[in-house]
Amino acid sequence: MNIHIDFQKKKGKIKPMHGVGQAPIIGLNDEMFHYLADAGIPYSRLHDVGGAFGGNLFVDIPNIFRNFDADEKDASSYDFEFTDWLIARLYENNCTPVFRLGVTIENFHNVKAYRIFPPNDYDKWSSICEHIIKHYNEGWANGFYYGIKYWEIWNEPDNGRDNTENQMWHGTSEEYYKLYEVTAKHLKKQFGDTIMIGGYASCGFRHIFSNPEKFGLSCNKSDDALYAGARSAHFIDFFEGFFEYIKSHGVPIDFFSWHSYLSTEKTVMAANYLDKRLKEFGFCTLETHLNEWNNVCEDRSDPLAMHDIARAELGTSLAAAKSASMMCAMQNTKTQILCYYDARIGISDYAGMFNPITRKPFALYYAFKAFNELYKLGNQAECSGFAEGDIYSLAAYSGDKKAVLITNISNQDIHIKTNLDPELMVYVIDELHMLEKIDVDPLDFVASSGSVYLICNTLNDNVLSK
Repeated sequence: MNIHIDFQKKKGKIKPMHGVGQAPIIGLNDEMFHYLADAGIPYSRLHDVGGAFGGNLFVDIPNIFRNFDADEKDASSYDFEFTDWLIARLYENNCTPVFRLGVTIENFHNVKAYRIFPPNDYDKWSSICEHIIKHYNEGWANGFYYGIKYWEIWNEPDNGRDNTENQMWHGTSEEYYKLYEVTAKHLKKQFGDTIMIGGYASCGFRHIFSNPEKFGLSCNKSDDALYAGARSAHFIDFFEGFFEYIKSHGVPIDFFSWHSYLSTEKTVMAANYLDKRLKEFGFCTLETHLNEWNNVCEDRSDPLAMHDIARAELGTSLAAAKSASMMCAMQNTKTQILCYYDARIGISDYAGMFNPITRKPFALYYAFKAFNELYKLGNQAECSGFAEGDIYSLAAYSGDKKAVLITNISNQDIHIKTNLDPELMVYVIDELHMLEKIDVDPLDFVASSGSVYLICNTLNDNVLSK
């Protein structure tokens, strides 16, 4: 196939599509954090940090404010130490937190739920959030002046239809809408435009693929329970109810966050559907963040199969190619930020960046490092073949600096022809190379199955894989 790049035509700015979820903490050891800086990871979303219940240490409201009956205006009521440590380590590695105000998922809530109930007092809960923000942005309680921008209210309150299903919210949809209203109004009153308030970290829009015609899509219908089930339908109902509520109640929202564990192609379709619905609700300029995604294994309807396939793919260059395809494709939607789930060390089936035994990067990590070469240049160039079949590409430039990312997610080798400068260097991620320089013609080469190519003049030696 042919890929034509025009570095004279600017399409906009390269967006931070290479953010991650949790940082690679090992216990209370930050020895892996330098990988964030090395890859230029711009954001780390602070959700599920430290494992179950936030490790009883990090980020979650019950870990920071341990006694809900205490005085929320008294600095001694707060336990900031471990979250302070985490955020300081992030900033030391040039990574900005996206702070989730809420709690960690409780996967075994069916045995007993602890923290996923609606707060007893919404006003007090919003005041607690206020003082947490003051600690990190205004120096309150021996705090800091980080200027953290994004503050997200809860995570996946739509996770199930009722308390038998929902691992994140043992309350009604309307109770969450009210919590969001009270908190968002209070925080915007306190901080104005110095912060961005949003949520609600939607479980996503996979239900649209069960009836594409109804949702205005041009694709094949899927009758799989993953798409057609009542739980997936609830995700849509919750979304519709949320925006009807905040619109009718004059509730502020600066960004809407959502999640996807679907393929690149389906995730892009979901992003476009979201954009269409937001316009119809009148939120035409609202920022959207896909702040939890992983496309290594689309089939989550069979947990055992999902785990086996995900584990089999984690260390392969195919996982890197799939991730690169997502970053390239979502750059061309209206989504402003992506955060991959996640950068932890082997704590979940989706921890795809690092080998939990050797603690060395998997191939997937280098896809993020490659994308950062484009991000540093800043300007997106016109690229004719950015998504054709199983080939995705993206180009960037700054002055005479140029970089192109090409990824092949198919199960076959594909012949690529470009109009690039033959003097550009070619780096590859495949089964033999971890973003290493190879001697191929950037104008005419074969992209192997499950591979990523970075073609650029921004690097001078083969140091990327070190």
